[in-house]
Amino acid sequence: MHSKKKICLIIHSLGIGGMERVMSELANNFSNREGVDVHLILIGKTREVSYALSESVTIHRPNFKFSNKRRNLDTLRTLLFIRKTVRRINPDTVLSFGEMWNNLVLLALKGLSCNVYVSDRSQPDKYLGRLQNLLRDKLYPNAAGYIAQTEKAADICFEKKWNQNIEVIGNPVRKVQVDSETEKENIVLTVGRLIPTKHIDQLIMMFEELSDPEWKLVIVGGDAKRMNLLEELQKLIDGLGAEDRIFLEGEKKDVDSYYNRAKIFAFTSSSEGFPNVIGEALSAGLPVISYDCMAGPADMIVDGENGYLISLYDKKEFKKKLRHLMEDKQQRENMGRKSREVIQKYSIDVISEKYYSFITSGDE
Repeated sequence: MHSKKKICLIIHSLGIGGMERVMSELANNFSNREGVDVHLILIGKTREVSYALSESVTIHRPNFKFSNKRRNLDTLRTLLFIRKTVRRINPDTVLSFGEMWNNLVLLALKGLSCNVYVSDRSQPDKYLGRLQNLLRDKLYPNAAGYIAQTEKAADICFEKKWNQNIEVIGNPVRKVQVDSETEKENIVLTVGRLIPTKHIDQLIMMFEELSDPEWKLVIVGGDAKRMNLLEELQKLIDGLGAEDRIFLEGEKKDVDSYYNRAKIFAFTSSSEGFPNVIGEALSAGLPVISYDCMAGPADMIVDGENGYLISLYDKKEFKKKLRHLMEDKQQRENMGRKSREVIQKYSIDVISEKYYSFITSGDE
């Protein structure tokens, strides 16, 4: 009789966020497989769990509260905790998420015999600071493999010689519940946390310059990182006299109802790891117009088929294509059908299987 295969997942926390959602879905998928034992180690400051986890996932947390006042000491304690816990679990494979966290995990497990796979979850060439960049250059080559979210991220990993064993696996895209009873409205929708790199101000200006009174721009997303962009953007809208056409909805739990009412999804971000909201919009059958930023949009949008990829900051072209979509119902519907087809390769089951196959390939 074969013993159970043990998989150890390591992340800072499972609070609300893109990488946290993906890790929780992988944990649940793996734990539902016969003969697989899943352990989850939370190593951040908060170590919270905001996503529903299967009861068969064993959670491990340090027994001390991380304090910035004793940052160095608590970082060392976290290193020792990771090493001690992984040795006790004795997993067949380890999967770690998050740039600086990966450095910590690789340092902690140095010299142990387990296979450690790492995945960066933000913009692939993001500068982490001199020390963290140096650690990444030195430690990543020792990992058993590197999971890139996009082709661009894989290219960067290869160029920087971070690892030889690279696999491109996108995020599993949450399937939006399409409600055929909901009536479509003339809405251009965007969804995302309000941070400067999303360039919502540019989208507001471009939409306003198109000056089509029959259409609305709806922005769903709350303030992030202690910024107060919601207030600034509202001032911009008021200054344009556009409060009857452009709406800031703030953070919403029922985002699906917005996808269901909208006809077009617009995305003006300049920096991404893998933009989940584009995937969600595509699964809802929306054509998507997006800046071709690093990284992610080009992995999901086939230009001219299910949306448009616009060169970064080319506002003239963005407006031109947005106007075209607003005016051409047939094009919107054709692209929407293609959107649903394209996004199927990012289903939870397909993506989880790719992860499982890759991180267990070194166990044979």
